[in-house]
Amino acid sequence: MSSTVMTKVRTPVRPARILLHVFLAGAAPAWLAPLLWALYSAMRSYAETSEKGYVSWPDKLSFDNFTNAFTQSDMGHYFVNTVIIAVPAVLVTLFLSSMVAFYVSRFDFRLNLALLLVFTAGNLLPQQVVITPLYRLYLLIDLPGITMSGKLYDSALGLVLIHVAFQSGFCAFVLSNYMRSLPHELTEAALVDGASVWRQYWQIVLPLCRPAMAALATLLSIWIYNDFFWALVLISTGENMPITSALNNLTGAYFTDPNLVAAGALLTAIPTLIVYFVLQRQFVSGLTLGANKG
Repeated sequence: MSSTVMTKVRTPVRPARILLHVFLAGAAPAWLAPLLWALYSAMRSYAETSEKGYVSWPDKLSFDNFTNAFTQSDMGHYFVNTVIIAVPAVLVTLFLSSMVAFYVSRFDFRLNLALLLVFTAGNLLPQQVVITPLYRLYLLIDLPGITMSGKLYDSALGLVLIHVAFQSGFCAFVLSNYMRSLPHELTEAALVDGASVWRQYWQIVLPLCRPAMAALATLLSIWIYNDFFWALVLISTGENMPITSALNNLTGAYFTDPNLVAAGALLTAIPTLIVYFVLQRQFVSGLTLGANKG
């Protein structure tokens, strides 16, 4: 009776992989250190840190600064303002950019690449370069009965439009590359069966792009939620500001509590973390699917 002994061959660990793990092990604490330090400072009172300094052992840790930051900055109101801006901006951006991506990826014509470059080129312009003409344009556009201010300036609609304009190019570029990885036989078969262009887009191609759409929705939500520049320039009324401007309410003319500001900053970061963890699986799959064309 003979027996075959199977020996498992171990793959040698490459030096590059060891260096990668060493780098990641060192980068992780360095990346988390500012966040942990902000949390540590936010849980201490200003009186204690002003007496002992920030690099000292605490006498007491509490969540009082978080409660005070939420109430003093009226963070709930500004969070609602941000939702009113971010949700329509994300949905409209994904809808418009997916239509552009479908057109340039599924139809062959002479200006195919040029059209995609026009949409993508908008992302290459620094925001500070176009802010002056945009500011004057917003002041000239009257929207009586549509916005509370009667103008495009100082309105949530104005912020939604500017986010859609600046984010559509990047989304169209990503989605067009993703759609090119989908088999053309799908739309060709639908065309033979008499499906219109809209039906090919809405019922065939768009459902297959859910991973990429989820990844882009995660990125857009975080980018628009964290925006401060456009809101600072295009909004003048304090009540219309998004949540990033709520932190400004925690600063005084002559005195600012850094511990209170740290607590407020951590509170404003919670919604973005929730969005990422909810869409984490779709986000990762959206970054990997379609990377290789088979």
